[in-house]
Amino acid sequence: MAVDFTQPEGQALVRDLARGADVVVENFKVGGLARYGLDYRALAAVNPKLVYGSITGFGQDGPNAERAGYDFIIQGMSGFMSVTGERDDRPGGGPQKGGVAITDLMTGMYATVAILAALAHRDRTGQGQWIDLCLFDSAVAMMAVANMNYLVSGKPPARAGNAHHNIVPYEVFRCADGHLILAVGNDGQFARFCRVAGRQEWAADPRFATNADRVQHRATLVPLVAAALLGRTQRAWLADLEAVGVPCGPINTLDQVFADPQVAARGMKLDLPHPLAGTVPQVGNPLKFSATPIAYERAPPLLGEHTAAVLRERLALSGAALDALVARGVVQVRA
Repeated sequence: MAVDFTQPEGQALVRDLARGADVVVENFKVGGLARYGLDYRALAAVNPKLVYGSITGFGQDGPNAERAGYDFIIQGMSGFMSVTGERDDRPGGGPQKGGVAITDLMTGMYATVAILAALAHRDRTGQGQWIDLCLFDSAVAMMAVANMNYLVSGKPPARAGNAHHNIVPYEVFRCADGHLILAVGNDGQFARFCRVAGRQEWAADPRFATNADRVQHRATLVPLVAAALLGRTQRAWLADLEAVGVPCGPINTLDQVFADPQVAARGMKLDLPHPLAGTVPQVGNPLKFSATPIAYERAPPLLGEHTAAVLRERLALSGAALDALVARGVVQVRA
């Protein structure tokens, strides 16, 4: 639905909807909705059970609270780009952003968890609350093991490209017709990899016998592995390594992803009917529920497609009242 809440009548509609709502989520700048009487305090006054989530760039307080938040900027400020990308001393070295808006996505995930927790609290106590969530905090939190490596050692972790700081061989290698991810996680897997590669002597070499040894002699081992992998196709390596339980995988382009039988088996690609386009492709929900399976009934709505239905259902608005709001530009309705 579409409501112009810069108009007093639009503000009243939002407040009326919030009176019967469980959750309101907004992502305006700090204080941006207060001038319209749609901030947490105003809506909680009409619905004390309301869970109200505010998502900003830097949170409701602190020296950066007034700044706008953009995913790319947050990726840099949070340290994410300091550990993402090839080493500075290698071709193409330097910081890189993620290929998708990772801090936007993670903030949405954190928001979902927070809202569900607040609803559980509301169901037990009858008390709603205000959730203050921001891109910057979420991006710092998602740094996970990199954070702890720094906090414990006092040394900021550096970029390692596709390599792993603590496991070898655990990176991307070129093979005869493409690339392969090789993720040897323990000494047994390394011994099996060596057999498949026809290099059993590596597993017995004291420089490579344990992961600690392999990390210490990374500069010697990795070129040897790289040379061996060039001798076969990606398909051959995948078949042989998977057969003996050595973790590996291809680097797929999206056309290859959506051609993967696993994507079809998991229902991750959909085609839904659409009033203007006939059908539109969509990505399936990754959540699979045993008791309440997700149903895909309609494509994402057009702007204002459900305005009339929501206002009639939620506020018992008459047709004449709705027509008057449309005429004054308070709401937008799509026929």
